This record gives sequence, structure tokens and C-alpha cells, in this order.
Amino acid sequence: MSPPVAPLGWSRWLVPPAALSVHLSIGQAYAWSVFKPPLESALGLSGTQSALPFQLGIVMLGLSAAFGGTLVERNGPRWAMTVALVCFSTGFLIASLGAATEQYWLIVFGYGFVGGIGLGIGYISPVSTLIKWFPDRPGMATGIAIMGFGGGALIASPWSAQMLKSFGSDSSGIALAFLVHGLSYAVFMTLGVLLVRVPRGDKPPVKAGPAPLDGVQVSANSAVRTPQFWCLWVVLCMNVTAGIGILEKAAPMITDFFADTSTPVSVSAAAGFVALLSAANMAGRIGWSSTSDLIGRKNIYRVYLGVGAIMYLLISQFGDSSKPLFIICALVILSFYGGGFATIPAYLKDLFGTYQVGAIHGRLLTAWSTAGVLGPLIVNWIADRQKEAGKHGAQLYDTSFLIMIGLLVVGFVANELVRPVHARHHIPAPREAADDDSVQPQQSA
Repeated sequence: MSPPVAPLGWSRWLVPPAALSVHLSIGQAYAWSVFKPPLESALGLSGTQSALPFQLGIVMLGLSAAFGGTLVERNGPRWAMTVALVCFSTGFLIASLGAATEQYWLIVFGYGFVGGIGLGIGYISPVSTLIKWFPDRPGMATGIAIMGFGGGALIASPWSAQMLKSFGSDSSGIALAFLVHGLSYAVFMTLGVLLVRVPRGDKPPVKAGPAPLDGVQVSANSAVRTPQFWCLWVVLCMNVTAGIGILEKAAPMITDFFADTSTPVSVSAAAGFVALLSAANMAGRIGWSSTSDLIGRKNIYRVYLGVGAIMYLLISQFGDSSKPLFIICALVILSFYGGGFATIPAYLKDLFGTYQVGAIHGRLLTAWSTAGVLGPLIVNWIADRQKEAGKHGAQLYDTSFLIMIGLLVVGFVANELVRPVHARHHIPAPREAADDDSVQPQQSA
């Protein structure tokens, strides 16, 4: 499983499609809300219960990325993509068995635990390689690949809705839809495994010291001891919690918001809304991350967090009175959500260098695990309690949206606290390490 080294003349623009084949597949996770109503009806689940496979999947994404990040750096992208393929597809097959036998714990275990490992390893598999191929435009490069994760639901949402319509929305229909997903994604992800290449001279495994790279270089173990890492952890967690709160419950949310109006939202229209959110998520990953190459990472996160809070405020106050306003604000929030994911590897590269950036990124994704629990829990739990209290429509979400505004403000403050990494955390350049003189520390801002 050694990563193939690119031959002379190999175009670096062939690497993003390899990453996209994996990310478009594992991005199916964002279409989970299409399966929520059928599962609730077929298995008698609450909204909180039907969110559990998705929540566990995101938890395992962060944990597997954190613990597997160093292995990905050492073994290379082909190994990582293969592991992702096996885990993600097997997770669907186990979930299919669970739906067919009406054993919900198998769906949770298969889709959430096993499939979640595939999500995490697959997500970080191309990041370090892409940054090495595109040192001049790291935000754009990671945005191209990571937009696939956001765009996965653009394909999976209508595809899943059509399968449930054709196969039926009972347990057997859900099982067959899961089976088709698992087999189809296995074939598609194989394309990335076969196509990926690493730059010449970049031959894992990584030895004790870094290659002679320019600029600041910080190891993964040192990075997690810096305040910059934890500020970015808070930034990512808050931004993801705010976005995932809408995304995970998108289909039932828009139905609830306009259930009592003269223009209720049908099931097919709700699935279309999920697809629109996926498009915004995908567009934000390439658009906003490319913009960060021009205006800087800190400035773009000011936009994500500050304007995102304003969008949530508009939805909470006026969303149920205007369908276009609700949709536009949700699309903006999801574009920031996607942009935040795509920009964070470049932010890490700016602060910590390219040495072990994939492993650092993996550790940072534990913020996504936390957000994957917080976002759906806040929205679903509060909606369930409000429903029990006799409330309906947009009233189910007023409190949770105000909480999201507060979380975005916390993230905004954390981003303002980010400063350059102190020189004591830097890895000495090879020439400096050979000198007897100690390295003079640089003044940290």
C-alpha cells in the first residue's frame, strides 16, 4: 500500500479528482436527514434517537482522524483511502442488515461506528498530500477536495429520496437503499485509490526529523500544547455546531417551519432543500477557502462567525414569515460551515507549517466530534421538549437558534485570540540543528 510517487510530467491537477472521489462518497453523511422520517416511522423512533447514527458517525470521524492522523502521514494517502473505502462501505452493509432485521442498534453500529471510522480516515487522507502539491494555494487546494464532502449530499439526497420512493420507506426499503449505497460507494472510492499520487521526494514513512522545509515547522505533539491549537479547536467546534444544527435536521426543520402556513413544504421539496444546502456547503468550501488565500485566514473566520450569527438571528426572528429569507439565511450559514472546514487545514499550515499538518488536522477534528454531538443534541432535544409542551412550527427551534448565536460569538472571540506560534515550539531547521549555537527565539506577537 505504499503511495505511488508521481512520475516526471505528472500533473498535480489529477490529485484533486482522486480526493474528490473519496470525499463525494463519504459526504453522504450530510444526507442523513432524508432517512430520519422513514426510520422514525418504520422503527418508532424519536427525533433524538434517529439522529444517533449520524451523531456517532461524526464522533468517530473526529476520533479516528485524531488517532489515525499520524498513521495517515506515515503510510500515505493510498493506504488511508483504502481503509476509508472498506470501513465506509462495510458500515452501510451492516446498517442494511440492521434495517432488514429491524435491529436499530446494528444501524447505529454499522453507519455510526464502523462507517464513522471510514469518514475520519477518508476525510484527512488527501489533506497533507494536497498541501504539498499546492504550496502556493493551500486554501484553494484543500477547498477543492473538501468541497466534495460538502457536495456529497447534493448527489446522495435526491438519490436516497428516489430509492426510498422506489423501494418503499418501510424497513425493507431502507435496508435495500443502504445496500445500494454501500456497494456503489465502494466502486466510486476505488477510483481515488487507483489515481492518487504523492510528489517526487515525498516518500513515507516519515523519519525522526522533518525534511528541509521552509518556514515555521511544528510537530503534532508540540502543536497540541500550544494555545493556538486550542483556540482553533474552539473556533472549529463552534462553527461546526452552528452549521450541523441545521444540516442534520434540515428536511424536518423546513417542514415544521412552514407547516402552519399557506405554503407547506412537501417531502420532495424538503429533500430538495437538503440538496440546496449541500450545494451551498460545497460552494462555500471552494469559494470561501480560495478567498482566504487573498484576505487571510483570521479575516475569513471573522466572516464565518460574525455574519453567521446575524443569519441565525434573522431566521429566529423572521424565518417563518418568509420562505426565501429562511432559505437564503440557511444557505449562507451552510456556506460558512463548509468554508470553515476547507479553510482550517490552510490555517493550520500557516501556524504550524507543513510538517505533520495532516496529523495536526486529525487531532483538531476532535472538535468536529464534539460538535457532532452538540449540534444535533441541542436542536433535536429542545425540539422534542417543545413538542411535548404543545408547541409547534418555528417555535420548536427558537431556543436552539439563540444558543447557536451565543456559540458563534464564543468562536469569534477565540479566533481573535490566535497569535503566531512561539519559537520554543518550532522544530529547528536541519542546518540550525547541526550548529552548536542555540536557536534564537523569535518574538511572538
